Amino acid sequence: MFFELRQYKTKPGKRAAWVKTMEEKIIPFHASNGVVVVGSFTGQDDKDTYIWLRRFEDTAQKEAFARTIAESDYWKNEVVPDIQEMLDREAMVVTALEATGLSVIS
Repeated sequence: MFFELRQYKTKPGKRAAWVKTMEEKIIPFHASNGVVVVGSFTGQDDKDTYIWLRRFEDTAQKEAFARTIAESDYWKNEVVPDIQEMLDREAMVVTALEATGLSVIS
């Protein structure tokens, strides 16, 4: 099992709309495809920060999910326009993580 930490910067004034998109479109899409979203966070001091953490059983699951996204009309038509409108994609940081033995989410 491994985790993926995804750190985003929303375009100015778009964070609330982005959180709504995450909660109504993206997180449910992940859940319906077997991907666990462990957490969804906004920055307290930076009003354009959004961070989320998702869990995969293994790289095969992540690769299969990536194919699902690539082939999904829902993703292309309903989600990609929101991403383009609300996120600064160049500021995105994605980090693969493995939990240590004392991690409560391992």
